[in-house]
Amino acid sequence: MKRYVLTAALTLGLVTLAACQKSAEQAAPAAATSGTAVATVDGKPISSELFDAFSQARARKPASELTAEQRKELLDQLINLQVTANAATKAGLDKQPATAARVEVSRLNVLADAALEDHIKGMEPTEQELRAEYETQVAAMPKLEYRARHILVATEVFAQNIIDKLRKGADFGEIARKESMDSKENGGELGWFSPARMVPEFSAAVTSLKKGEITQKPVKTQYGWHVIQLEDTREVATPDYEEVKSRLGQIVRNKKLQAYLDELKKTSKIEEKI
Repeated sequence: MKRYVLTAALTLGLVTLAACQKSAEQAAPAAATSGTAVATVDGKPISSELFDAFSQARARKPASELTAEQRKELLDQLINLQVTANAATKAGLDKQPATAARVEVSRLNVLADAALEDHIKGMEPTEQELRAEYETQVAAMPKLEYRARHILVATEVFAQNIIDKLRKGADFGEIARKESMDSKENGGELGWFSPARMVPEFSAAVTSLKKGEITQKPVKTQYGWHVIQLEDTREVATPDYEEVKSRLGQIVRNKKLQAYLDELKKTSKIEEKI
């Protein structure tokens, strides 16, 4: 039996760049001491802190964990960025509104991530909080899964004609394979699904049917007009607490972060002008 997957309502992640890393084949020598320069470009130092942040973004690990060859390759990449950025500044590109806005978005992302990381320190979910969230998620789960098939067509009149044919004994799967704009290869079969996976109009129609019944009127959704038959229902298995505990922890942390964001907005003077 399928298990219903608990999902977080809010996803808050660190800004990451594409990973670019060679496999380490030897132990890495000690990295530059904090506060020292790893290179200079046009007299301007590239600090070890900047290099380490760049390593975290590109290689997803501190520079100290890279081999000498990997660090050299990464430093070349950072120098390339620096000389190109210098050229952009000399050309005045940093003053262009679109470019300045993108730089500001990057700055805001980094600072916001830092604020959220700092706020969540020492706020690991307690067992009581995890259990409470588990009960909340389980209570919100649909109690049934549905198995249905449908025939999707472009007009209400066509859909009603199909319903009339089905009432007279026409084969649902045969019509679906011939006329449906979706799932026609499977005779309209959709398999097992939770109502939450479907658009509201479709879910409402399916959940109102009894096993074996066909919708008596065409059902309109954003995709077209549906003729739906409910084939079966089954109870949803409640997931074991231990199986979803790590996801519950993320949900609890995200809720705490959302509460923090909401409080920040309450204490800020905000005037929306669009």
